Amino acid sequence: MTVLNNQRIVLASRPTGAPTKENFRLESISVPSVQNGEVLLKTIYLSLDPYMRGRMSESESYAANLAINDVMVGGTVSQVIESRHPDYQTGEWVLGYTGWQSYAISNGEGLLKLGSNPTHPSWALGVLGMPGFTAYMGLLDIGTPQPGETIVVAAATGPVGATVGQIGKIKGCRVVGIAGGAEKCQYAKDQLGFDDCIDHKADDFAEKLAKACDKGIDVYFENVGGKVFDAVLPLINTGARIPLCGLVSQYNATSLPEGPDRMGQLMVKLLIKRAKVQGFIIFDDYGHRYPEFAEQMTQWVNDGKVKYKEQIVDGLANAPEAFIGLLEGKNFGKLVVKIS
Repeated sequence: MTVLNNQRIVLASRPTGAPTKENFRLESISVPSVQNGEVLLKTIYLSLDPYMRGRMSESESYAANLAINDVMVGGTVSQVIESRHPDYQTGEWVLGYTGWQSYAISNGEGLLKLGSNPTHPSWALGVLGMPGFTAYMGLLDIGTPQPGETIVVAAATGPVGATVGQIGKIKGCRVVGIAGGAEKCQYAKDQLGFDDCIDHKADDFAEKLAKACDKGIDVYFENVGGKVFDAVLPLINTGARIPLCGLVSQYNATSLPEGPDRMGQLMVKLLIKRAKVQGFIIFDDYGHRYPEFAEQMTQWVNDGKVKYKEQIVDGLANAPEAFIGLLEGKNFGKLVVKIS
């Protein structure tokens, strides 16, 4: 019987500040035999997402952090290549959470069937998966957008932000995106249908955002934090809602920002504007509503109401460099690694 070699990337050391290639190690081990009640999965696509940076550190988070030498975590789309499990057949595609490796053995727990021949299997890691689900529930359940309101979304061309903006347009809102660079902003307006998009790299970013939101901001979908939030905060309207999804600008920080303590200023603003800020962890808080999301988002995608952009990186060995670039905003669309 042929012995399969599993290539995997593990956490070699914890990063201080921004991750480097030295924090990752590519290694190869033999794949063990499949036992009764198990399936052997061949990873086809691996999702890269900002939350992975938090798992690399020792600081408290909403999920267990990686130990040194653990396989890097990540959502995956795989094919069953051997099954000794009654519920899975060889050749089936599944969505799982098997991490940065070319093969994995599973007892079926946490797997979601994608069928025998899905049209766009990698989309289960993006618009039809966790990022799309995050955008859908965060905006509609926490943001509760109303027709005519102004929505601002940071990281507007990423998989979450792009979906937030398009749902906002479906709900009859004015949508203003924030992205890094003229190309991304033009894409948000021309392809995604945003009413405006502001380049956060511009020297006069705050002034341009204020001009684009001359009636204030009713919903701000927070993915970034930092200077972007600084520009948004003065513009929020009474009763504003802020779904707190991520703070990518702070993931590599090793200390608090320099300067005066502005916590009091923030709290006063939230008080006088009667604004709501709510963090959420998508599957912990909304897992029971995934079927509702999947049905609606599939319909929107099929109808052309929601467009989706992927950036595919070939080869597991290139995952660390791609992930480092993701944290620097170098990706354009949902970042996926094609493993095999």
